[in-house]
Amino acid sequence: MTAMNRRSFVLTSLSALSLAALAGCGGTPASSDDASSPSAEGAGTGAADTGTLIVGFDSSYPPYGYVGDDGEYTGFDLELAQEVASRNGWEVQLEAIDWDAKDTLLDSGAINCIWNGFTMEGREDDYTFSEPYMINGQVIVARADSGIASFDDLAGKAVITQVDSAAYNVLAGDDATQADLAATFASLETIGDYNTAFMQLESGAVDAVACDLSISAYQLAAKPDAYVQLDEFLSEEHYAVGFKKGDDTTAETVNESLRAMDEDGFIQELCEKYSEDGISYENWCLE
Repeated sequence: MTAMNRRSFVLTSLSALSLAALAGCGGTPASSDDASSPSAEGAGTGAADTGTLIVGFDSSYPPYGYVGDDGEYTGFDLELAQEVASRNGWEVQLEAIDWDAKDTLLDSGAINCIWNGFTMEGREDDYTFSEPYMINGQVIVARADSGIASFDDLAGKAVITQVDSAAYNVLAGDDATQADLAATFASLETIGDYNTAFMQLESGAVDAVACDLSISAYQLAAKPDAYVQLDEFLSEEHYAVGFKKGDDTTAETVNESLRAMDEDGFIQELCEKYSEDGISYENWCLE
């Protein structure tokens, strides 16, 4: 699917997705007297209340969050988070996390948001989300010399993806079409991070990687002759910032800040900064 088609997709579906996100967040906040309500659950722990944005992220998820050449954490989403915090007078704390532990860390208050190429579809009931800000999709990447050019060519092949990833959820979930596709694989394996998944692909230990469009773009930008992305998409979705259920105030503050950052050109400049890593302003969808 072309970038233009993806852009058209989001323009026609963004309104419905935003309503779905709000519905998943619990709608109108309940009375603060109801301590068991979803809105009360996250009260007092968010950045809007504490003045500190504690960002949980996967440090092996370039270009959204990773360790830079200088040994410091960097990435598109981390820079977004830092700018939002700065504009609201918040401190910012970047916490590299074990992705499997993200929910436990969010519930405990060790982090108060998940901001790291975080797909919202299928998770609307589990978090309070910001509005979606970036188009994403799930794709298949193979070695350029593998002869794999379509989904049909994946029959009998070993496919790998990140544990608890959107790609895994698509292939192992309730979508009959993609479940049928996965049933043709020799195996659907999971691994802790995508960097290692692509090392396995390059070594020939697996035949293909199922991953986010952004991860594919990053890997193909780094090694354009090594990999090929199949034209067909497994799914299309969006990235958003995940907060503890009930942290509506922080979520809305982040929405307003991201809109302001887009209006004054910050977003486009940041996209251009990461353009060689596969980030495109055409995929920004928060208006």
